[in-house]
Amino acid sequence: MASKMPLMPKATAMWLIENTTLTFEQIADFCGVHPLEVQGIADGEVATGIQGMDPVANGQLTLEEIERCQENPRAKLKIAKTDIPMPVKRTKGPRYTPVAKRQDKPDAIAWLLRHHPELTDSQLARLIGTTKQTIAAIRDRSHWNYTNLRPRDPVLLGLCSQTDLNAAIQRARRAHERAGKELPKAEAQPQQAPEPESRSSIPGGIDISKIFSTRSSSGNN
Repeated sequence: MASKMPLMPKATAMWLIENTTLTFEQIADFCGVHPLEVQGIADGEVATGIQGMDPVANGQLTLEEIERCQENPRAKLKIAKTDIPMPVKRTKGPRYTPVAKRQDKPDAIAWLLRHHPELTDSQLARLIGTTKQTIAAIRDRSHWNYTNLRPRDPVLLGLCSQTDLNAAIQRARRAHERAGKELPKAEAQPQQAPEPESRSSIPGGIDISKIFSTRSSSGNN
């Protein structure tokens, strides 16, 4: 592991996961944590609520060093020499959702499960501010109100920001790439039923109204 650890290693690991293509092993070595812990941070299982800290802005890393190690997965990050004290950031508290919007959470979960199946339950729980039990119930269709759910975009519902959603999606996709797993496909959208044919037409392009019009004219002659 790195001889000198960065301040706030988990917050630094969070930033590196979200903003680089470094391997979990490289991030773990630099931050002084186990690769499985880095995997847990990426999946939202570990360090829930921690805000990522930019090691470049704080002088702990240089962009050149990050780029060097991104090009060579076996290379190890070297912490930059600096005597500048690092600022300590407060972690985010639990996400608060207004009571009026809490009833929209199941709809948002259904939408995310349909359109972004690559997101883990932990990521969904943190993004929407819900529980894994609720997510599991909607996933296996055992939720008490499943038949009345209307999948709706959580951003439009005001349950999360587009920035947070995009970051979660990118994290999930990078985790799949690092693990060598294929991304799960989004659920196919139900196709609309074809419009019924006009009552005045039959197969072959024959207009029934013209047939009756012709018979009526023949009867009058």
